[in-house]
Amino acid sequence: MSAMPTIGETILDVAGLKTYFYTRAGIVKAVEDLTFTLSRGETLAIVGESGCGKSMTALSLMRLIPEPPGRIAAGKIVLDGRDLLTLDEESMRQVRGNEISMIFQEPMTSLNPVLTVGNQIGETLRLHQKLSEAEIKARTIDMLRLVGIPEPEQRAREYPHQLSGGMRQRVMIAIALACNPKVLIADEPTTALDVTIQAQIINLMIDLQRELGTAMILITHDLGVVAETAQRVIVMYAGRKVEEASVEALFERPMHPYTRGLLDSVPHLTSISGDEAPEHLNEIPGMVPALSNLPQGCAFAPRCKFADDQCTAQYPPFELKSDGHWAACWHSERLSGDSNA
Repeated sequence: MSAMPTIGETILDVAGLKTYFYTRAGIVKAVEDLTFTLSRGETLAIVGESGCGKSMTALSLMRLIPEPPGRIAAGKIVLDGRDLLTLDEESMRQVRGNEISMIFQEPMTSLNPVLTVGNQIGETLRLHQKLSEAEIKARTIDMLRLVGIPEPEQRAREYPHQLSGGMRQRVMIAIALACNPKVLIADEPTTALDVTIQAQIINLMIDLQRELGTAMILITHDLGVVAETAQRVIVMYAGRKVEEASVEALFERPMHPYTRGLLDSVPHLTSISGDEAPEHLNEIPGMVPALSNLPQGCAFAPRCKFADDQCTAQYPPFELKSDGHWAACWHSERLSGDSNA
């Protein structure tokens, strides 16, 4: 396996991002005051339950929020020195797929069923690169070969329904990386695949990132994938960032009860010999609150065993708890000393 990429200067700087949906039921705060940076060559994971704002963050970065009812209400998304929120739609189309690309969850609904996969990779090159048709064809074949698709010349002439799920996801990766973007967003790229193919796709993405030096935002609920691929982690809950740390620090000493709950809910292999009882799988009680009707104070308080009057009255500040480790919790010190949290 090749060496880890050298992490350089900041390539993406997101500050105070707010994405709201204006509905009859009220304002849905899908992303609330999100701030983070991404460095060249780095992999940043964003984790959390369904409905926490992970995918909405990705769509906001790509400026693909449907308007109406959605709108990016505030913030900055600075890619390599340029604020994407100040660009008109024509300029943004030149950025998508060229400087920042995205791999979506389900390739069968993202690929065009009536175009060959070669045409779909070539379309990206045609829009963003000044290449001849012969060069586009050659680059398309090279990309299919790069992502590990056998017989790329033949596969380029085939349609999405003729490929397996794993191959379709490889095609999606080829499209996303065709123009060698500065930032790649992978939104749960292995959700629809079986476990064996998941591992192949993750290893492929790691190898390609190291080879191309692309910065990556990995959106996932799979903490095993996070441990294998990322350098830093952001944990989101109810549209907000509740914890941020290096992978090692987060797994070793989570500072937010929600993060601890996520880690404790991961099944572990245990011995089945002798009289040893099977391990009890922990779960986080309750449900994610409706984003149109968030409780006062900390949104996680109704599900948290540490919650007190302060938690239900006032949202905790996002504070530095230790070197490079941030969390929004009034009781981080109690959590770090409680092995049964």
